[in-house]
Amino acid sequence: MDRERLLRLNIVPEYPDNFGQWHHLDEDTARRLLHAMDLPEDAQQLPDSDDVIVARAGWSREAPHGELELEDGGGRPIGGVLPDDLPLGYHTLHRTDGGESTVVVSPGRCLPHPGRRWGLAVQLYSARSAASWGVGDLADLRQLGDWAAAEGADFALVNPLDAVTPEQPREQSPYFPSSRRFRDVLYLRVEEVPGIEVVGSRLRSLAASAEGELIDRDAVVAAKLRAIEQVWERARTAGREPDFERYRSEQGEALETFSTFMTLAERHGGGWRSWPTELQDPGSAAVAEAAAAGSDRRRFHAWVQWLLDEQLREAATALPLMRDLPIGFDPDGADAWAWQDVVAGGVTIGAPPDELGPQGQDWMMPPFVPWKLHAARYRPFVETVRSAFRHASALRIDHVLGLFRLFWIPGDAPAGGAYVRQHTNELLDILALESHRAGAYVVGEDLGTVEPGVREQLAARDMLRYQVLWFEDEPPARWEPQGLGSISTHDLPSVAGAWERTDLDEYRRVGLPVDGSGVEQLRDRLATRTGVDDDAAPGRVCVAAAELLASAGSDLVVAQLEDVVGATHRINLPGTTSSQRPANWSVPLPVTLDELADLPLAARVMAALRERSQT
Repeated sequence: MDRERLLRLNIVPEYPDNFGQWHHLDEDTARRLLHAMDLPEDAQQLPDSDDVIVARAGWSREAPHGELELEDGGGRPIGGVLPDDLPLGYHTLHRTDGGESTVVVSPGRCLPHPGRRWGLAVQLYSARSAASWGVGDLADLRQLGDWAAAEGADFALVNPLDAVTPEQPREQSPYFPSSRRFRDVLYLRVEEVPGIEVVGSRLRSLAASAEGELIDRDAVVAAKLRAIEQVWERARTAGREPDFERYRSEQGEALETFSTFMTLAERHGGGWRSWPTELQDPGSAAVAEAAAAGSDRRRFHAWVQWLLDEQLREAATALPLMRDLPIGFDPDGADAWAWQDVVAGGVTIGAPPDELGPQGQDWMMPPFVPWKLHAARYRPFVETVRSAFRHASALRIDHVLGLFRLFWIPGDAPAGGAYVRQHTNELLDILALESHRAGAYVVGEDLGTVEPGVREQLAARDMLRYQVLWFEDEPPARWEPQGLGSISTHDLPSVAGAWERTDLDEYRRVGLPVDGSGVEQLRDRLATRTGVDDDAAPGRVCVAAAELLASAGSDLVVAQLEDVVGATHRINLPGTTSSQRPANWSVPLPVTLDELADLPLAARVMAALRERSQT
């Protein structure tokens, strides 16, 4: 196909991977991508419309004639040009042709970060306390925040807390949500639910059933649901709280759609694509009838979301939270059901070959079609990022490169995919507006295959990039200020794990090829940068790594909680399924939160990190 035509359609005809190998788009893949984008094979350009106009504050730009209804209720006549003094926000242009446009006025840049800070990265499910039901919950996050704040930490980066599709076995990865707009009941602290006293002595027996060596999400959620369902049925005030009614009104249609999905999923099974045909369309009469028949259960699911929102708000009062936004969602989940008219069919997103995935990666999540997202006035994107900013002082965007281009995979081989460009400027302008409204700054995880100019654009938008010791050639002291630095990530070995070479055992256990040279390279980099002896104890290396991190030039640094306590396990092994490696996302920390204050290693690591505040 003609190269220039593909570029006009946002399809990138060729790209180099991280190993310098060029990949060229073949005819069959191009046709499949056009089909997924709902475009004819002979399409010459993307559909265009004036349904949404994204503008910058202080700039003027062309616009249809009409009357502009400002978000605050005011009005302005528009004579073909948007004036440069419009207030920030989402306004409505009533066009003279009878149509209507959403006008988004953005500051163009995200809220600046507050200067040099350090924090902890926590996989909340693994951070259990004596009061937990086998999994770390939002009250545990508050407890951890109290301890970390007393130790001098400025923030906590917490894994995605988003709802997963309610099917068994439950999804283990927090990066494969059913909805990025609502939270997972997994993280609810049952004892803090108003009215829980009606359950009485049965609580502890329910909690005991959810405890185990590996985190058993199915058992935890089943036990928590049994407990709060009793509250819902027996407590006089459950579902009648004034704050719940305000929350429900505030969340509006999005919450009602999610609650309907949850109710139908319980009745028909988790994945909507296997439901009866008449229920697969959220706007169908059959769905409306089912929603009316299940109104009490829908209200219950909305109430659960309010409980989670209240507990998340409380957790954020202990220590400012940096929340984490996954790159996509489960194709069988609530967001895909609600937004299927905007989602591409028959393709998934992933990454081309790189160091983490030499054969490429398929994340099994569908993308939005860029032109359809624009036609939808970016409501799915707005609702997603607005929810992610909720009760947060900062937002980490997983694979922020996806706001520039996304790697679409139309077949079984990830390396056979191609990049599709996004409407980057409009997405970044909307992100900037939501950042200012939330009072939160933004970190973009930019690991992987990065095209030229992306990091410069992130900096120009006041977004911080990611800098990880394993991937940086420069020592941390030379890292650029406009970034968040770390030693490792959830997809890499912990400090003690790399030092002890436990990764080699992990690879053998799951049957993956063992690359001892890669592990040794990571270990050597750690030794070189910290200056520890080859026979140093893992705990000593964890402290040295914290000292190294404290010296980093990046304005923000984050230490994984696993490295604070000297854990050797790997959080996730990319390229493996839950059946290959049940431990993915399921290993609790080797100590409880109650033991942190008395753990000598934790005290030494936190003291090393505290040195950053004194420099």
